[in-house]
Amino acid sequence: MDVTINAVLTIVGLVMLCFGGNWLVSGGVTIARKFRISNLIIGMTIVAYGTSTPELAASVAAAGNHGAIILGNIIGSNIANVGMVIGIAAILVPLAVSKSVLRKEIPIMLGVSFLLVLISIDGELSVYDGVLLLTGLGVFGYYTFKDAMKHREENKENIEQNKNNLYLKSFGLIGLGVVLLYVGAILTVDNAVILAQEFGLSEKIIGLTVIAIGTSLPELITSIIAIRKGHGDIGVGNIIGSNIYNILMIMGVGAALGGVMVSSDVFIDYAIMIVFSVSLLIALKTGTVNRIMGACIAIGYVAYLVFTFFN
Repeated sequence: MDVTINAVLTIVGLVMLCFGGNWLVSGGVTIARKFRISNLIIGMTIVAYGTSTPELAASVAAAGNHGAIILGNIIGSNIANVGMVIGIAAILVPLAVSKSVLRKEIPIMLGVSFLLVLISIDGELSVYDGVLLLTGLGVFGYYTFKDAMKHREENKENIEQNKNNLYLKSFGLIGLGVVLLYVGAILTVDNAVILAQEFGLSEKIIGLTVIAIGTSLPELITSIIAIRKGHGDIGVGNIIGSNIYNILMIMGVGAALGGVMVSSDVFIDYAIMIVFSVSLLIALKTGTVNRIMGACIAIGYVAYLVFTFFN
């Protein structure tokens, strides 16, 4: 009975993370549009940051005592973002994005992934490593800000006349999203740890699978909605931005709060994370990620989950 209760509370926590992330995104995007920011930049910043907050909340809740959950959550989320989100989204609606994504954004995503591998070689992500990643977050933030200012005129959508009501609703959604993320993170992490212990699973496995998939649901829902509405740049930008934030911001915060130990078997998951990122780059080089490509990516992700559980 206790295990059932823990499982239900874990699901409740994941649902709260999902709703919290989406409400945070909805409020943030509405406000961002006032400044006429391009769809790609919105996807890589406001939307990506918002949909990454479940991972951040879960990692902060796990900081200190459950470092394996933090690392597993980040690696698993980055793999799920490509394998699950891009795969499923492309099956539903073929993806097409601007060529600038191939020239700049995806190489940045791959670059920060290799940086994470490099600083993990000594077997620990120390407080200093966390500071390094957060510094990288500041540099990336400056880069995206400059890029947003450069392309500000590309999106000149009109704003609703009643701005007071617009802002009130938007900030209200952001506030509710933050509360749900905080409570949902505590429920998810605490109960997932108990389930891991009950079934003899390691915290890393729980982080790579249950928590990673759960905290990637906002990316999945947001990207599918954006893509189905014809905003492919928002959907793909969301994934690329989220993967960058997961490493620079979430791993940075997690390491800075007390350090995270890195076991040797994690490097296999690092390699798989990079392989999925490269597969996204290769798929997008054709100009469109069609349904067949999406199905192949999704099948690869399912194979990864099977490998993770039985390895």
